[in-house]
Amino acid sequence: MLEATATADWHRRLMLGLLLAPALLWLFALIVLPHLDLALLSFREPVAPRVYQPSLAQYRTFFTEPLYWHVFVRTATLSAIATALTLLIAFPVAWTITKLARGRMGALLFVVCLIPFWVSETVRTLGWMILLRESGVLPGLLAHLGLTNGPVELLYHDATILVGLVYTSLLFMVVPLVGSLESLDNSLIEAAYDLGSSGFAILRKIVIPHAAPGITAGCIVVFMLTLGNYLTPTLLGGKNSLWFTEQIYSQFITRFNWEQGAAFGFLLLALSTAMVWLGLKLSGQRFSDVMRRT
Repeated sequence: MLEATATADWHRRLMLGLLLAPALLWLFALIVLPHLDLALLSFREPVAPRVYQPSLAQYRTFFTEPLYWHVFVRTATLSAIATALTLLIAFPVAWTITKLARGRMGALLFVVCLIPFWVSETVRTLGWMILLRESGVLPGLLAHLGLTNGPVELLYHDATILVGLVYTSLLFMVVPLVGSLESLDNSLIEAAYDLGSSGFAILRKIVIPHAAPGITAGCIVVFMLTLGNYLTPTLLGGKNSLWFTEQIYSQFITRFNWEQGAAFGFLLLALSTAMVWLGLKLSGQRFSDVMRRT
């Protein structure tokens, strides 16, 4: 009997290993190995053609060059602002889909949120450029209505970058919020109203604590996406976008300084990891609970 049970357990483990093998191979080959290679690149310095020595020079360059520090802090700050704005916009949308819409209306609203993502990020960003450039639709409309003396350039501003980042990240905040709010029992809200609680008190004491895993998951995903975004800040912000991913691209592609680019990439990875840890600590959530909401 014990031998049969042990054999059955061994067969189950073997089947589980075979099922997980493609995913583990993909994870190791396309994520783990490239990161290990980048780590080795970031900790070496060329001293002669095809000759390298271990060094922290790439990281010293980052800490001693004010431009890199400024761009790094600017990218983190704008990413945090974009994440907060996305949450403020996505929460009412998710609440409407889960609690206010009736019947098929909720599904229809969710599909409306999906529609912009049926096209590539490049097309969506170029659409914003057509709308906001000096000869575009919105400046022409403002001039026609007499709100401006003439067409104004709405591109190449921080506000424009934030608009693009929020637009491209909205769905990734709505989905985990919808998942969290759907499980909220409406009777709890009705009971709170019957006991005389105000709408703000219900939001603060019932809704937000219940939706905390979805809020945390959405903020983590959106922050990481905006932090690593390259196309939207570059196109909407122009040459003065000062986005850190542009610095990484410049080191790899323009200057062929792969060691410096790898160091910058790991610094960006360290920042995103620190923000994830901080978000989990501040919200009191466990990583496993948050991942179930993503």
